[in-house]
Amino acid sequence: MIKLTFPDESVRDYPAGVTGREIAAGISKSLAKKAVATALDGELIDLSDPIEADARIEIVTRDDPRSLELIRHDAAHVMAEAVQELYPGTQVTIGPVIANGFFYDFARNQPFTPDDLPAIEAKMREIVRRNAPFTKEVWSREKVKQVFADKGEAYKLELIDAIPAGEDLRIYAQGDWFDLCRGPHMASTGQIGSAFKLTKVAGAYWRGDSNNPMLTRIYGTAWHNKEELDAYLHMLEEAEKRDHRRLGREMDLFHFQEEGPGVVFWHAKGWTVFQEIIAYMRRRLKGTYEEVNAPQLLDKSLWETSGHWNWFRESMFMAQSAGEDTDDHRTFAIKPMNCPGHIQIFKHGLKSYRDLPLRMAEFGVCHRYEPSGALHGLMRVRAFTQDDAHVFCTGEQMAAECHRINELILSTYADFGFDDVRVLLSTRPDKRVGSDEAWDRAEAIMERVLGEIEERSGGTIQTGINPGEGAFYGPKFEYVLRDAIGRDWQCGTTQVDFNLPDRFGAFYVDTDGEKKMPVMIHRAICGSMERFLGILLENHAGHLPLWLAPIQAVVATITSDADDYAEKVLAKLEAAGLRAEGDLRNEKINYKIREHSLTKTPVILVCGRREAEEGTVNIRRLGERNQTSLPLDKAVAALVSEALPPDRRRRLQAAA
Repeated sequence: MIKLTFPDESVRDYPAGVTGREIAAGISKSLAKKAVATALDGELIDLSDPIEADARIEIVTRDDPRSLELIRHDAAHVMAEAVQELYPGTQVTIGPVIANGFFYDFARNQPFTPDDLPAIEAKMREIVRRNAPFTKEVWSREKVKQVFADKGEAYKLELIDAIPAGEDLRIYAQGDWFDLCRGPHMASTGQIGSAFKLTKVAGAYWRGDSNNPMLTRIYGTAWHNKEELDAYLHMLEEAEKRDHRRLGREMDLFHFQEEGPGVVFWHAKGWTVFQEIIAYMRRRLKGTYEEVNAPQLLDKSLWETSGHWNWFRESMFMAQSAGEDTDDHRTFAIKPMNCPGHIQIFKHGLKSYRDLPLRMAEFGVCHRYEPSGALHGLMRVRAFTQDDAHVFCTGEQMAAECHRINELILSTYADFGFDDVRVLLSTRPDKRVGSDEAWDRAEAIMERVLGEIEERSGGTIQTGINPGEGAFYGPKFEYVLRDAIGRDWQCGTTQVDFNLPDRFGAFYVDTDGEKKMPVMIHRAICGSMERFLGILLENHAGHLPLWLAPIQAVVATITSDADDYAEKVLAKLEAAGLRAEGDLRNEKINYKIREHSLTKTPVILVCGRREAEEGTVNIRRLGERNQTSLPLDKAVAALVSEALPPDRRRRLQAAA
């Protein structure tokens, strides 16, 4: 007999080999009907799997949040079956669950197109209605290879060869269709329900290697119910409207072109916004950080010392100094990050404990190789500006510095309109450097700080642990902000590093006159400035707050009679420090308003004959129907006040 402990802490004896399905049926018929999986010591397994030892057990029902991954996994298998029923000869490769959905990659002579999705989805619904049970068998490697070879599934044969010897090869079937899969699955296809939809098709290289054949990837999403599905599809519609690449074109901010893959061509308006963000960050750092600048090109020996040559070389761009036959032939790396350069600055000159904490900041341009298929507008580039900083401190100062950084990061996000933020502690990965003792100390301090962050916020900041997701040189805090339509973005980070100072021999002289190695804390708030601007554009749907808008106001005339007055209005706005333009074209005012609304200009000041006579302006705001008429001086003063950046507003309020 084995002892199984239930969520209510009751313990029951069962014969070894009992299944979750049998246990659910013994509790109640309704539970057996709703059950989709068993959770054994927290791990999901099939309802039909035998239980051989004492464990904690839960019967997982379809409305349990954990079932969502099973729903999506099963939907992926059903999609693959539908594709092969409709298009015989198509090869099935891999089909994992991903965030918010699933996909499968298919090999077919004629790639799939979006026009094929309705037929595939209809066939999926037919398969779901069949309610065929999912069954599992373990086959020998020889049998699996023979069966898939007979089916012409060449890609499956590659996958089978990659599975370590001795590992079970599981075959899951739903009716007559089957695939190689680790599982688990729910009891039957009918438990998938109807809340799923195929969303798009894309090209994908086999195993992500551009040297391999191109496959067709079909994406889908699946949810517990129609309400969840509808909410997600609405979010996708909103995301499409807010796509920063589209906004970049409409607002004339930036563009990309083939001659510079993954690098941004900033237009004047986009560069204005970019520089406003950097100016804001510089003001926030003034007095507490020293701004420095490290070289773009550094000899590979420095990167060998740092460890990046071994850990990161495939993502680094290289450069040669001269021809191979010269005395100065050297290999350089274009910097992918700023930290080794900052350590060189720290090491230049003797440092005392009195100099610590020493905080260095840089808006450094970095280059990292990203596969062409991964490039995505501002969100994934090969050249980016990092709002990087490094704090050199003693071990005793580490916790206080993490708190100082945390307060800076959270207040910065709030100024940009992000109040829903989570702080996650990423702990040691399998591949890492440094002793376990050093990792133990760092993680213990950061776990304490994490608890204090949540406590000090009064519960408004959610915290959590990301096991095994730390950097190779130390644990880190990751800051995940949620945007206006519910998407999560990881931006800021605080990373503790005992590795690089040791590798470079960095030290300070302590109170006892002895040399001590400093703790190095890597800090980024926006992360990639390009990506952060993309997130900002999508969060605000291009309706940037007035202090960030590239053009804050446009003065538009109704008739040419008001041209002279409009020039006066424009001059007053510019003299007050506002970014303004005039539109005196011989076009109808409604046409002008539509055009400037498309470019997301926040304020349009309309001037006609009456406004010129009265010394007023008619104010129209982006996205609002109501208009306001104000005397010119009052309107300018109101806009100047509204355009004040939030950090400057706080300073004025504090000084008042």
